[in-house]
Amino acid sequence: MSRLPVLLLLLPGIACSDEPAAPVISSPLTPQFTIGSGVTRTLLAQSTFDIGKVRRTTGDWKVELEAEPALEIAVRRHDYAPGSHTGWHSHPGPVLIQVTTGTVTFYEDDGNCTQIVVPAGSSYVDLGEHAHIGRNETGALAVDHTVLFGPPGTTVSGFRIDEPAPPEGQCPFSN
Repeated sequence: MSRLPVLLLLLPGIACSDEPAAPVISSPLTPQFTIGSGVTRTLLAQSTFDIGKVRRTTGDWKVELEAEPALEIAVRRHDYAPGSHTGWHSHPGPVLIQVTTGTVTFYEDDGNCTQIVVPAGSSYVDLGEHAHIGRNETGALAVDHTVLFGPPGTTVSGFRIDEPAPPEGQCPFSN
């Protein structure tokens, strides 16, 4: 007996199996990642905090943090040379960004390429929900300090994940 009829007889039993289906294998895509240029990143500190739930109230001010099982926190400094950029990237969690020198302009890959201009003394909260790029569009040095939050054990390089640039024409630049 040929193998084909035997396989055809077994197909209905395989299709009704309680076993999970094998993953579908598709041809790999080649996204157009962007690499940063002219931005120097310096790790200042990184640690895992087993905070559980922290709640504090002082007068009218309230803060609450909760992380299970723990929270990885990294503190970094970014020096942006004139005309530099980070490349399109995202983070596994929220990032608090404080610009201390110059101006950094962020663009969000939110379907509108929303522009957020952050001058020295101002801050920006990236929720980590989608890709963004930081650019120094001025002729002077810009510096920011960031606090990055992520899952426990996230490596420093894991706090920056290259992502494809938004579709052509969505933003006024290609990097």
